[in-house]
Amino acid sequence: MMRQIVLFDTESVHADLLPMSYTRPVAAFRIGIRTLREQWEEIMPGEYFYRPVWFQRDKFGMPPQGADDLLFVAGNLMPREETAALLMELKLGEAAVYEGQIVAFRGSEAGLEEDAEVRQVELPEGSARLIRFPYDIFQANAEALCREYRRLTSGRRSAPLDESNRVIGSPVDADGNPMIFIEEGAVVEGATINVKEGPVYIGRDAVVMEGACVRGPLALCEHAQIKMGAKIYGGTTFGPYCKIGGEVQNTVIFGYSNKAHDGYLGNAVIGEWCNLGAGVNASNLKNDYAKIRLWNYPRHTFMRTDLQFCGLIMADHSKAGINCMFNTATVVGVGVNLHGAGFPRVFIPSFQEGSPAGGMTDVPLKKFYQIAERVMGRRGLTLTDADRCIYERVYEVASQYKAPKSR
Repeated sequence: MMRQIVLFDTESVHADLLPMSYTRPVAAFRIGIRTLREQWEEIMPGEYFYRPVWFQRDKFGMPPQGADDLLFVAGNLMPREETAALLMELKLGEAAVYEGQIVAFRGSEAGLEEDAEVRQVELPEGSARLIRFPYDIFQANAEALCREYRRLTSGRRSAPLDESNRVIGSPVDADGNPMIFIEEGAVVEGATINVKEGPVYIGRDAVVMEGACVRGPLALCEHAQIKMGAKIYGGTTFGPYCKIGGEVQNTVIFGYSNKAHDGYLGNAVIGEWCNLGAGVNASNLKNDYAKIRLWNYPRHTFMRTDLQFCGLIMADHSKAGINCMFNTATVVGVGVNLHGAGFPRVFIPSFQEGSPAGGMTDVPLKKFYQIAERVMGRRGLTLTDADRCIYERVYEVASQYKAPKSR
């Protein structure tokens, strides 16, 4: 009988990963090449379910009722073969703990909710990795991308690389595996590809245009494009149907979002259905080189990160007009529409529109839906009733997050 595996979110994990977790379970985050769930499905086969926070359940479902032998895995646990091997050893009624968090439990849903009663097994130090805050997404991405690349390309043959490209570094690794893998239908022409620090994965029907300079580790997922003359540094993932130009470094874009023109984006996380207009620049380093403080939703204030580099964190369906500028570590919620000159506040709550000079006003849900349907319709997709339930909940809670005067 196939094992039933449930990827669960707790309220605290969900809250610390806002705004990216507003619209999806954490296991639906894209880190590496595919989503965390897709990675788990490969390394630990079974029948998979989400157990998200309550307002996401209409869209993402729940595990079967009454089952008494489920394997619950924390949605913010990074998929690793060595971690999976430890989780598979759990006995009925046992919970695995790592860095103070229950990361897995074998038993019923009721047993998971009564975790104080179960026997806890501490996982060895270094045997797992957790995504706790939004910046962990880009920090974990290079390692995850390299692991995923090996899984996805093992035993497979890449489509040929056009002779118009220039490759810097060995085209194969020490074991003879290719450092560039191109899926069928992809077009890569006239680009400079540096694989000295990691592999480059080009997804099905993706395009890398002439004059682009890219460095691994890099993932360009299906139907995504890197435009002419773009400069792309390592540790970067562009999800499906993204269009990318300008200069990008150590950034994860979940999918269906565009940064198609010149401008800088680094150490950043961008959701789906976002658009950064021509000339948008987002700082990832403070002028005084000070450690960065980042807005944290459950604390209603800025938290210390001990990071020196952190750029833009932007949730789904948010947009920035031409020549917009973002200060270091700006956090932008869902459904934000920013335009005009000057720097906005470093925290912009969801469903806001306006400019730094003219101020911000609320975006009515009706207007948001009209824009979202227009944007998604260009890809043949539409908002569902389940999507609307999620956005209604986000809209309800957005008003409690007032932008602070300073940090």
